[in-house]
Amino acid sequence: MTLTALTPRLPVPDLNVPLTTGERFVLGARAGERFDLVVFYRGLHCPICAKYLMELERLAPEFEKRGVKVIAVSSDGAERAQAMAEKVKANALRFGHSLSLHSARQWGLYISTSRGKTSIRIDEPELFSEPGVFIVRPDGSLYYGSTQTMPFARPSFQDLLGAIDFAIDKDYPARGEYTGNL
Repeated sequence: MTLTALTPRLPVPDLNVPLTTGERFVLGARAGERFDLVVFYRGLHCPICAKYLMELERLAPEFEKRGVKVIAVSSDGAERAQAMAEKVKANALRFGHSLSLHSARQWGLYISTSRGKTSIRIDEPELFSEPGVFIVRPDGSLYYGSTQTMPFARPSFQDLLGAIDFAIDKDYPARGEYTGNL
């Protein structure tokens, strides 16, 4: 199956997942004033994800100050998502779970197969999505997107804060939107 990249300035796929709080997250239903930051992570089995999400938890109030709502989402079920939220000591960060792999693929996320237990002795799910970070405008259009085939070398949240400051200050448009003939 061929992956399709999302196109900046065009609508992103729907995202409707349960939250660890028992509520639901529906992208666009209560969008951030300026953006929504959607961070897809591999799951509880991933120690790099935990470290990455701890940084997001620490910076979540800074995103909020800029009119950006933040959510972390995985294909883990409710119990594993809750365990990850507890591991990162989530206060400001919302955790969505039970993302279907079909939805993950619509977002352009790569799918991996299990290799058994990870370095932290937690089993990987049979199939799970690799990381992705997306900034979505309140109208549902893609502003920024980054996907990885591996858990390594993800976008820095501190760098994203600087990029958002620049985008807001300069009214900078989403780039990478050209899809015509070459």
